[in-house]
Amino acid sequence: MLREVKENEFEGGAAFVDGDWVPLSEAKLSLFDWGFTRSDVTYDVASVWHGAFFRLSDHLDRFFQSLEKLHMTIPYDKETVRTILHGCVRAGGLKDSYVGMVCTRGIPPRGARDPRLATNRFYAYALPFVWIASPEKQRAGLDIFVSHRQRIAPESVDPTIKNYHWLDLVLSLYDAYDHGSDTSCLIDAHGNLAEGPGFNVFLVRDGIVRTADRGVLEGISRRTAMELCQKMGIPLRVEPIPASELESADEVFLTSTGGGVLPIAKVNGRPLRGSFPGPITQRLHDAYWALHDDPAYRDPVCY
Repeated sequence: MLREVKENEFEGGAAFVDGDWVPLSEAKLSLFDWGFTRSDVTYDVASVWHGAFFRLSDHLDRFFQSLEKLHMTIPYDKETVRTILHGCVRAGGLKDSYVGMVCTRGIPPRGARDPRLATNRFYAYALPFVWIASPEKQRAGLDIFVSHRQRIAPESVDPTIKNYHWLDLVLSLYDAYDHGSDTSCLIDAHGNLAEGPGFNVFLVRDGIVRTADRGVLEGISRRTAMELCQKMGIPLRVEPIPASELESADEVFLTSTGGGVLPIAKVNGRPLRGSFPGPITQRLHDAYWALHDDPAYRDPVCY
């Protein structure tokens, strides 16, 4: 049985470890957990905005699908995990929050290399809301660099399982920094656009919104943008996109839990040919944040 966690019990953020809520400083992982030594872990991140989770059920569904695909189990069902996440936010006294749920492979018996022998470990946490780019930087306009590093192929690691296989993404960021850009995206083995560090990429040309069809995490914010396109009558194509087409786009935007719909001003240091922010990007941005007031998408925290 979970205990009743108090509001502001751990002001500024809280974690859930070994069956109880604790201060963030006590959220620790064993050096020998395969989540650390082998990146054998899955996770998901939801957001709380103005006191309510956004699309929490969708995040929970994806998390449990990832557990199944990785042959992991946790001692909690979806509704209990929902309660745990709400407790993390309430214990931290957070109104706008970045909320994570994590499952690691755990620690197998000494000398064993059989993942079936490990006991999987569940963790959760809530922090103050995390932006991919600050609101000020969003208004000024991000510069995205198209790295020629290849994203891990979906034939190797299923990208629909949210994971910490980030070395290709991290190195692509250094490619961006070396060219004076703010962030990066990768390509696949065919030279098509893939994704960036924690976000999906969209482009707009001649009034049509396009995004990659494979080799990417199927983000909840990506899904929201796609649903909004359908609802608002904006043409959408989910298809392979040659990376070279990003520079010639009218508009480019990113989608992520850490910011929603984020407009891009430059690609590879060159301003896009359209206005900034582009009209379709702005419509989707405004509609995305308006959904946070829609009861169908809100899961209010009980403070």
